[in-house]
Amino acid sequence: MFTLIAAKMFTTGRIIFASLFIIAFTGLMIFSYKKDAKNNKKHYQNGALYVAIGIVAVIALLFLSKFLIKG
Repeated sequence: MFTLIAAKMFTTGRIIFASLFIIAFTGLMIFSYKKDAKNNKKHYQNGALYVAIGIVAVIALLFLSKFLIKG
């Protein structure tokens, strides 16, 4: 049944358009990243560290709130 719905939703033209869109979008993202890589190193030296600390803090707060609500 799912294949019947998928066959009606995704025509050949839509599949071609989606494929070309994904290829173009990925290519432009890579080009943009390489272009800005120099500026990113200069302005965001420890950015990944701050993001990792933030993620760990959010997860810790979620566990703490779960512990406090159940307790």
